Amino acid sequence: MATKGGKRGERRGAAPDLRELLRVPEGAAVDLSGYDTRATPGGPADKAAGRAALGALAGRLTGLQDRLYASSTAGDTRRVLLVLQGMDTSGKGGTVKHVIGLFNPSGCRIRAFKTPTPRERSHPFLWRIRRALPEPGEIGIFDRSHYEDVLIARVRALASHRELADRYEQINHFERELTDAGTTIVKVFLHIGYEEQRDRLLARLDNPDKHWKFQPSDIADRALWPAYQEAYELALRRCSTRAAPWYVVPSDRKWYRNWAISTLLLEHLDALAPVYPAGDFDVAESRARLLAKDPPGR
Repeated sequence: MATKGGKRGERRGAAPDLRELLRVPEGAAVDLSGYDTRATPGGPADKAAGRAALGALAGRLTGLQDRLYASSTAGDTRRVLLVLQGMDTSGKGGTVKHVIGLFNPSGCRIRAFKTPTPRERSHPFLWRIRRALPEPGEIGIFDRSHYEDVLIARVRALASHRELADRYEQINHFERELTDAGTTIVKVFLHIGYEEQRDRLLARLDNPDKHWKFQPSDIADRALWPAYQEAYELALRRCSTRAAPWYVVPSDRKWYRNWAISTLLLEHLDALAPVYPAGDFDVAESRARLLAKDPPGR
């Protein structure tokens, strides 16, 4: 991952393996202040090249998605779940628009998790998450997720340290259960800088069409920035596992964010290598039947 001192791991001119460049090592301590939010590890040279590269990924992504969906009709239970977490304005909605927009929407299941409803609060915290999981052959996208229950809960002191420790363990068990059942989990932390967030909030205030995306509480939350960073660091350390690692994506540059997440999805789908299922019928006989007769009544 890229630190403030540079762009460690970048390999210009070669196809990068972002799963290795951006992965949070299992059990490793994480200091988010050491990662440059404007870095572009493994990425194209600039914005123009990044947009061109993103466009070039579209055909490969849709082809893999189509094969994944088709394989489910023959009993393949595999599916993909993209988990997006990040501070306000980090680009969760933008990722859904620019990255997931490359896929066929009929094969995607998108869910944005907001403050739990009274019904949801009456159940264990993973209850609403289980109800939103993708079906076999689908690509699921979580805009926020079960991690809110160890992030906000920690910052706002809504749960004790013992309860939080138990939740980390429940999350790891839950994610291992999913991966054992054929779900590929891609967990992305969209890492933006403090000043970049201010600029994005100001841009919302300057555009009346964006006022619906702004809340005065967004300003109050900025005062809690250090606490949120600490909560994310702990969640990344406690829940980046071999089965479901976390990836930290520098997100000040939106073009890099979109390219990086698209590339991560491509690498995971490539690893799944889904194939179109073979037909369970006689192709030659079906062709002969279609060519043998004119329509009835002729």
